[in-house]
Amino acid sequence: MAKQTRKPGTVLYPVPVVMVSCGSEEKGNITTVAWTGTINSDPAMTYISLRKSRYSHEIISKTGEFVINLVPKSLTAACDTCGVKSGRDINKFEAMGLTPVKGQKVSAPIIDQCPVNIECKVTQVLPLGSHDMFLAEVVGVSVDDTYLDETGKFHLEDAEPICYSHGTYYALGEELGTFGYSVRKKPR
Repeated sequence: MAKQTRKPGTVLYPVPVVMVSCGSEEKGNITTVAWTGTINSDPAMTYISLRKSRYSHEIISKTGEFVINLVPKSLTAACDTCGVKSGRDINKFEAMGLTPVKGQKVSAPIIDQCPVNIECKVTQVLPLGSHDMFLAEVVGVSVDDTYLDETGKFHLEDAEPICYSHGTYYALGEELGTFGYSVRKKPR
């Protein structure tokens, strides 16, 4: 197989795409973020990376709080709009028909239509160049009971979460295996 050498860049795709809400229930904002992920288990920690020019950067820098809202397929257009329009110019909750609900542990609103809302408190900000990375402790998680089965197991796949790769949104689909399936003993 032939390989080409390319200049260094951000080629680790696909990545989750989320809507990050910040501010307050009365004056909230939403930004779309594809640079996010898990960074620690105990305590549970995550991060988002934002350009300094973003309105949400300004808000999160002041409040020290934000909510990561997982995006179902049905909200792909809203997610895209929240990434290309500025909260300085429009109220994205109103424009997209999204419902802000006060978080349980933070003042930032959760997006009610999203199946999972991860409430975060900033612990550190790392200036990286084009972006600042907001490291945060997860202080609360809400899940929509629509996706819980009778045993209480959460089925995020039923919400059809989306991901992002090189400028394109994709739906997640086919299950390929579960953790450890490749080394599990075969039933006799």
